Amino acid sequence: MTAGQVLKGIEFSRPGGVPLLLDLYLPAEGTSQGPVPAVVHFHGGGWRMGERSSLGPVTDAFALTPFERLAAAGFVVVSADYRLSSQAVFPAQLEDATAAVAWLRTHAAEYNVDPGRIFTWGDSAGGHLACLVGLGAHVPGSDGSGTVASGANAVAAVAAWYAPTDLVRMGSQALPDAVATADDPGSREALLLGAQPADAPDRAAAASPLSYAGGQAPPFFLAHGTADRFVPPAQATTFAAALETAGADVELLLIEGADHMWLLPDKSPAAAQKVLDATIDFFRRHARIT
Repeated sequence: MTAGQVLKGIEFSRPGGVPLLLDLYLPAEGTSQGPVPAVVHFHGGGWRMGERSSLGPVTDAFALTPFERLAAAGFVVVSADYRLSSQAVFPAQLEDATAAVAWLRTHAAEYNVDPGRIFTWGDSAGGHLACLVGLGAHVPGSDGSGTVASGANAVAAVAAWYAPTDLVRMGSQALPDAVATADDPGSREALLLGAQPADAPDRAAAASPLSYAGGQAPPFFLAHGTADRFVPPAQATTFAAALETAGADVELLLIEGADHMWLLPDKSPAAAQKVLDATIDFFRRHARIT
């Protein structure tokens, strides 16, 4: 099956005058008789860089991109921008991610999307945002209170690749050969929060998906490499355990020996291919596509 049309550079929000764009991948015409499921994806890059068109060098080299694979499987796919940490600190990124989901809901009829089957997905920093949106995370207010992020209702399931989920403990969980840790001065996490996590534990907790793991969580698919030198694999295992304890439906796939972005010592694409296949299978099952 081949994918359908790709619509690039659609503006979905303009916070503080900053235009945020998304790309829309549509299934081939005639693949469904009714409204179709949709996946909203957020890119990685440590919240400070990255492109909405990319999931890293390994998957970028595939004959069909992951977005095209999902579209060929019958999904509308949205790949959305969000403000980087050089433009704004958290919760701006969460606000932008939920705005992308809200935009899709608003335009669901226009693009033949079933609003009851909207999913979120992300890799690395984008996985962090996908988790927060899926859990209906709270946007911290200036008075310390929080409100549920608008547009997050009824996200049907979440897939996250090597996602930061607990910014409070992330530094202490780093592998011995870590390239960088959350506790390093000026770390990616510190730039996101506007402070070192240890100096702002409440802010770090508010930005952590782990803080929102509860019984109302949608189904989750978490994938992580056991040799990840950027995001500790314990971020996935402890988050999965918390979701399971809360009674949520969780699938955890650990790829032995894989580093961040599914890089393997032999340079093969086997890990990325395995995880992408499992991710598409997860979405197909929860979208009830046979």
